[in-house]
Amino acid sequence: MASSKVYLFDEISKHNKTKDCWLIISGKVYDVTSFMDDHPGGDEVLLSSTGKDATNDFEDVGHSDDAREMMEKYVIGEVDVTTVPTKRLYVAPGLGGTNPKDDKPGFLIKILQLLVPLLILGLALAVRTYTKKE
Repeated sequence: MASSKVYLFDEISKHNKTKDCWLIISGKVYDVTSFMDDHPGGDEVLLSSTGKDATNDFEDVGHSDDAREMMEKYVIGEVDVTTVPTKRLYVAPGLGGTNPKDDKPGFLIKILQLLVPLLILGLALAVRTYTKKE
């Protein structure tokens, strides 16, 4: 690669879907779209690393030398490090930076996680009370 293309962070962070996924690792930009199905950790892991500098995520896993070698074919350029924010709003893995207002299923799941155990507890108490009387 003679001259490396330099990308702005805002441009890179738009590529945060299964069919269009870019990552920033050690200052380089990787288009890993074609690798999504083959990634041993699954595509969710890659998606959760979009929209930020994924260097720490990558290093924490302890990738092999083979994995590091394989990465070279996905390099498409470098990131302009002055455009990368130092902090990032938390985005739950798999949501890919969606608007929280659009996340109705997630809200429903949170309600159910609260209500289901309470319902089970109520049923257990009702059964215990009913069986004690006899």
